[in-house]
Amino acid sequence: MDKRYEVYCLADRHFYETPETAAAAATAPDGVLFDTARRPVPDGWESARSGDWLALRPLEKEGKGTGPLQGWKIHVSATADTADKTAADVWDYCVPRGIPFKFVPAPHLLHLRNTKYAARDHSGKFVTVYPRDDGQLRTVLEELHGIVGGRPGPYVLTDLRWHEGPLHVRYGAFVRRFCVDGRGTLVPAIEDGEGRLVPDPREPAFQVPPWVTLPEFLAPHLAARNATTVTDIPYRIEKALHFSNGGGVYRGTDTRDGRRVVLKEGRPHAGLAADGADAITRLEREKDALERLSGLGVAPEVRDWFTLGDHRFLVMDFVEGKPLNSFFGERHPLLAADPDPAATAAYTEWALRIHRAVEEAVTAVHSRGLVFNDLHMFNVMVAPDERSVRLIDFEAAAPAAEHGRQVVAHPGFFAPPGRRGADVDRYALACLRLALFLPLTTLLVIDRAKAAHLAEVIAQQFPVPRAFLDEAVAEILRDDGARDAGHDGDDGDDGVRGNDGVHGDDKGARRSRRGGGTRPPAAADWPASRDSMVRALLASATPHRDDRLFPGDIAQFGDGGGLGLAHGAAGVLYALDEVGAERYEAGERWLLDHTDPPPPGTPLGLYDGLAGVAFVLDRLGHTGRALGLIDTVLSENWQRLTSDLRGGIAGIGLVLDHLAATTGETRLRRQALAAARSLADRMTAESAPAGRRAGLMRGAAGPALLFLRLYERTGASELLTLAGTALRADLDRCVTTRSGSLQVDEGWRTMPYAGDGSVGIGMVLDDFLTLAARDGREPDPGLAAARDGVLAAARSRFYAQPGLFQGRAGMVLHLHRTTAPGVTRDQVTAQARGLDWYAMEYRGELAFPGHQMMRLSMDLATGTAGCLLALGAALGGRPAHLPFLPPLRGVPAPAGS
Repeated sequence: MDKRYEVYCLADRHFYETPETAAAAATAPDGVLFDTARRPVPDGWESARSGDWLALRPLEKEGKGTGPLQGWKIHVSATADTADKTAADVWDYCVPRGIPFKFVPAPHLLHLRNTKYAARDHSGKFVTVYPRDDGQLRTVLEELHGIVGGRPGPYVLTDLRWHEGPLHVRYGAFVRRFCVDGRGTLVPAIEDGEGRLVPDPREPAFQVPPWVTLPEFLAPHLAARNATTVTDIPYRIEKALHFSNGGGVYRGTDTRDGRRVVLKEGRPHAGLAADGADAITRLEREKDALERLSGLGVAPEVRDWFTLGDHRFLVMDFVEGKPLNSFFGERHPLLAADPDPAATAAYTEWALRIHRAVEEAVTAVHSRGLVFNDLHMFNVMVAPDERSVRLIDFEAAAPAAEHGRQVVAHPGFFAPPGRRGADVDRYALACLRLALFLPLTTLLVIDRAKAAHLAEVIAQQFPVPRAFLDEAVAEILRDDGARDAGHDGDDGDDGVRGNDGVHGDDKGARRSRRGGGTRPPAAADWPASRDSMVRALLASATPHRDDRLFPGDIAQFGDGGGLGLAHGAAGVLYALDEVGAERYEAGERWLLDHTDPPPPGTPLGLYDGLAGVAFVLDRLGHTGRALGLIDTVLSENWQRLTSDLRGGIAGIGLVLDHLAATTGETRLRRQALAAARSLADRMTAESAPAGRRAGLMRGAAGPALLFLRLYERTGASELLTLAGTALRADLDRCVTTRSGSLQVDEGWRTMPYAGDGSVGIGMVLDDFLTLAARDGREPDPGLAAARDGVLAAARSRFYAQPGLFQGRAGMVLHLHRTTAPGVTRDQVTAQARGLDWYAMEYRGELAFPGHQMMRLSMDLATGTAGCLLALGAALGGRPAHLPFLPPLRGVPAPAGS
């Protein structure tokens, strides 16, 4: 799970949303703001909201320039109890002295910055003060310390702490500027000693840029920081297993007896749970729970408890075995295209045995008067004998007598608000019954009624006793009669919360039990599914907003993300056009308005930025704006970007070539050819063309695609040769899995997908083999075998998500488009029908969840627009396709489509 997504589930029960909009009412007179944030703006000052900050700065006076662009800045941390007083004290200090500052204006926003899985580089930052120089820096530190010094607050991991806190300092940018980093990515920037823009590092560790001298008065504080080490503890730390905002988890050895141990760290005032408990409080709960369970053999034994600096450490026995979730990739039969019935039966027997073992372990926990409260597949360790299990991570455990609700849990196992005490664990055990066979229970966060559909799919695929599934569904859908106090109930929404506040929707579960409502059409029911998805897309549009038009992945909330092809408005408009939907003119106007001019820091590339927007606008007839945007791209240092298709030179080169063809501007053709030469030069100079990654979006397949399209335009044979070289570089990073499929090897997992996996490489490989045959080149058996291996990757029975770039929709598109022999219409249709496993409802229409599947998405890369495009290509009568990957021979669409 990518923990970043959970915080984006707070504000809206359907879509990922920025955390600050969780209290859109905060701007209203009765909104939830700190009292300090309600103060009127002082005379001669201006204020502005930016993200989750409220910034105040004195108005510029005539004849005086603006303040510094970068320097040493002060961060002030705070707890919920001290925050408003601290903000008021900083305000009262800074305003009379004309010192700019900003602070987090609402309690819920401060809480989100300090939750367990909040970004560690933002943790603890409540107020930021911008001194004009080193002299004022020292004065402010000394004087503010006299006012707020010693108040509790989280340690700011990026900074150096002043005395005991809550003041911290860091050298960095005061204003938003951007540059291209060493990986070719547009990132926040500062100036180096020669005036060049370089990346502004924000890793969770204090560092001083090499051209900056640490002020002498900060040296004692750096020495104090460095004085705390692990050399004096009787444990040798060997590996970091996990990091969160609350601290790390480490594997180690007790140097006194050689015993293998796990050390779990807790940071004070950080890693907050929904109930406000910090990491140390939760670690104390875990210690108490483990001591209560001692001797049962279902949990680790406690070995030590100590403090280092101001961090607390719990030392436990190392539990042998593997987490339950790791077995899915190793043995699940649906990862094959045609599962062996014997393997399916054996897996079923194993899964039922493991579930019994987990039930017995949970029963043992209950026998000691405890509720586990955080049962999911990552917290179950399966012993090497694969018969016994142990439970780990007891920081959420609580006495059953308290009859409490969950405050921290995996979203796919999180109980509704009415479940309390032991019922919380019973709900998770019911979810585990489904997840062992079909690990899609995160969909229950959106709609618990999906449990019944998942059970039907499992019954079709596995020889599972029906009662085993029916009991799970009954437990999941059981009506508790409880309502979430956070909702007024007018729409029948019982909100549920996952880790630190993940909401869900029980309305669908109640509707299902009542038997009301009309179900959307099946995914393969074209064109009814097309029309339903189009209606869902348009119903989700928010043309009144400036940050995005269509809800999608959390990436759209980055710089310019709401505009682009992958996650923004351009991608949805492109998909609508490809499947022949009626033009959404209001959406086109929105995109035109919001690129006049584009927001500062908007990326430049095909899928992440301005080049892709230019391509779509040209397709829609807005060629003037398209040329203006591409001129903006060309005015930047785009040649230093990565080589790839997503945000790099390959994608920009393709758009330049496209616009040269549609407008006749030869300067753009020259630039496209220059992009190809640059990529060719990089391939010659580098042993690993296009960097370390592989795949269509970030690998060498992107440059290969540019070479192929330019070869078609120019007939230059060397371009075809370069495409083959680039493709072989990506294929060298692939491995053949146990199921016989060829997938990208990322070291810790293999990837079959269209975006970063082997199927995306296979799409370009199909083009290459087609063009090489036309060129009269000898067939390459190795490439033909690779195409077959990719085909196997696209025919698997199960994929974890539905999306175009990281899920089943990409497989539908590839199977329809590929020139590989042996692909049948039935295979394409079967994969299209598989999208129903993830299908959800939005306002009565067909929609699909996005990445991590905790909310719906409408974007091209992860959500409904991508599924629409793939289904349109495979089932519709129009030649729908991804940009620059036009249909090949492919599999004919069904008659009458």
